[in-house]
Amino acid sequence: MKSPFFDRKVFAWALYDWANSAFATTVMVAFFPVFFKQTLAAGMTPVDSSIWLSNANGISSLILALTAPWLGALADKGSAHIRMLAIFTAIGVLPTALLAFVSTADALTGLTLFVIASIGFWGGLIFYDSLLIRVAPAGRVDSVSGFGYSLGYLGGGLLLVVNVVMYQKPQWFGLANGESAIRASFVTVAAWWLVFAIPLLRQRGTFATGPSIGLVRAAREGFAELLRTFREVRRFRPVILFLLAYWMYIDGVNTIMKMAVDYGLALGFPASSLITSILMIQFIGFPMTLLFGWFGDRISPLLGIFVAIVVYTAVTFYAVQMTNVTEFYVMGAAIGCVQGAIQAMSRSYYSRLIPADRASEFFGFYNMMGKFASVLGPFLMAATAAITGNNRSAILSVAILFVGGAIMLVVQGRSTRTAPVAAQEPA
Repeated sequence: MKSPFFDRKVFAWALYDWANSAFATTVMVAFFPVFFKQTLAAGMTPVDSSIWLSNANGISSLILALTAPWLGALADKGSAHIRMLAIFTAIGVLPTALLAFVSTADALTGLTLFVIASIGFWGGLIFYDSLLIRVAPAGRVDSVSGFGYSLGYLGGGLLLVVNVVMYQKPQWFGLANGESAIRASFVTVAAWWLVFAIPLLRQRGTFATGPSIGLVRAAREGFAELLRTFREVRRFRPVILFLLAYWMYIDGVNTIMKMAVDYGLALGFPASSLITSILMIQFIGFPMTLLFGWFGDRISPLLGIFVAIVVYTAVTFYAVQMTNVTEFYVMGAAIGCVQGAIQAMSRSYYSRLIPADRASEFFGFYNMMGKFASVLGPFLMAATAAITGNNRSAILSVAILFVGGAIMLVVQGRSTRTAPVAAQEPA
């Protein structure tokens, strides 16, 4: 059977993950926490700066959580998946570039731009994820989902390599110091995101599933469709149970992804070593996500999710005991094996449960639960750190989310006695 990875629309779709993952790796995970802690939050204590950053992540997640289902319904009604993706790409790219020009100690401006860029990143995923059903051939949804995430790890990792070299050897690039290199890296991320998004954004006609209507009418009809879905919620019991499980465990995944570097800095580990660990996660994640995609197609995406949850739970307990950078590298390697897998398998398993003609709406709910989860996780860490004055106890609190998610997945599995039928690609 011919690999779907060589199909033009599949590759254009997956390449968008290559594009926007630069924001996730260089900005969200690696450099913005360092830039905020060392430049924008100069004068704050490590605990106070962690609280500010946690709250900013929570605010952006809350905004997306409240709007995601409506945005998805809007896209479905107007066949506006690509249009909406283009809008949210712009919302992400512009403030990312502007981060390069924020003044030292201007924490509020920096966090505001970061929140807006995060909304562009996460909001775009509503429309990007919903296209999976339209690009994946029958029976290959897990491997195509994994292909997207694996390209994201590779693309985000390659640009991060360049940005790390800029940070460690700024003179090679004509930059004054590490801070200048970080500022320049924000511009490279914005350019990378925009350029590699173009192949998918040019596919608007390919993914059209109905007549295009104006955004105002689409917004009105999308809201009506959303209200109808809420009234019919009992019809979608397997979907609701899975979303509750996803809400818990993906919260832990996103919280660790966003706060790992901040946690390492609070323990006194060198920033350069922490960023090297993030690079390691990217390049381990590339083959492991492809492997889990194969596993999902041939065995079970649900089993793959359980394996990843077990690893993440072990990681949170391991993190509490860390005393040196080598142990941080070990933790990073474990995360690299399952981070892309749990994301890709969750997306593909969910796509089996939902109606194909309302994919964006239902992926709006999917992203809403992910964002509500991301509100809880950072706030939970911030509250624990504030109460205990100890970042170690804060990271341990995340284990509660993984255990709760695993329990809900068991409940969901028992409620679905037959395997869910894969959504069919519209003709």
